Amino acid sequence: MNSNSKRRLLRLLGPALLVVVILKLPDPARLLEVVSHAFGWQVALAIALNVLAIHFKVIRWRGLLATRRITYSLRKAWQAFTAVLYIGLLTPGRIGDVLRVRYLRADTGASYADGLASIAVDRICDVYVLLGFVSIAVARFSEALVGNLARVTWLGVALCALAPLVFLIPGVSDRAMRALYAKVSRHDAEGDGMQRFLQSLRTQSFKGAPMAVPVTAAAFLVNHLQAWLVAQAMGLHLSFLDVVSLMALATLLSLVPVSVSGVGVRELLFSVVFPFLGETDESGVGYGLLIFAVIYLPLVAAGFVVWQIAPLPLAEPSGAKPDEDPPR
Repeated sequence: MNSNSKRRLLRLLGPALLVVVILKLPDPARLLEVVSHAFGWQVALAIALNVLAIHFKVIRWRGLLATRRITYSLRKAWQAFTAVLYIGLLTPGRIGDVLRVRYLRADTGASYADGLASIAVDRICDVYVLLGFVSIAVARFSEALVGNLARVTWLGVALCALAPLVFLIPGVSDRAMRALYAKVSRHDAEGDGMQRFLQSLRTQSFKGAPMAVPVTAAAFLVNHLQAWLVAQAMGLHLSFLDVVSLMALATLLSLVPVSVSGVGVRELLFSVVFPFLGETDESGVGYGLLIFAVIYLPLVAAGFVVWQIAPLPLAEPSGAKPDEDPPR
């Protein structure tokens, strides 16, 4: 079995887990009833807030690029960010984000090294802001997080906290970064592109952090507000703190590359935690499915539309310095 086949099978684990979770519900037939009642202005507003969430992420990306003196117009950055969403959100690890580098290269002539570094710093910001919210969640649900679920959660926290440090410490990180860079670029990992990538990564991390961290937190809070609105539409008795904690844990567990946008993993978590909050298992699974429908599916749809309007540029921009081969 080749690596592509293995990746496809890996993506099926999440949906398979969702099927198992639904079949083990005390009353699976009630799931449809729970979901069908959650329609109204709260859901419509939650869907509309996707625009604000994307806007914060686009602002962050442009700000990080500015630390390398790369000016990216708001319209073009929005177009690039949105176009790759439907690929990024439908693949484990959101590898579609790397395709943003091609748009950046075509629109600004920026090097692939700077573009790849901006994507990496994006993810680092997401990880550390997420860990802040996860610490709140662990305190809130300490009684519910027991056994294997607790072990997986704490393992995820440890890996997320330590892994990004490898990218930021000079000397210690260089070997690991050369291996990573070689996988996403055909350019010689020992050449100028690699050195530029490392320099750009550290510049964007340290100079961009004062802007990127609060903007990242704002984007997370918009997602949490969306989830709270869905809870209100369902008539669930969840406080905003409950929702923040649920979303933080679900996002953390969805980083495990066995699912598409957390499908299955999120519903399993909610089915375990909801009884602790005085709600039913069916409500937990239904809530997870509605979160997917409200936050993720609209982004996939928007990305698909923009991708048709502005397909991925393949040609090198005129006048740009061909300092590296494009990412694979």
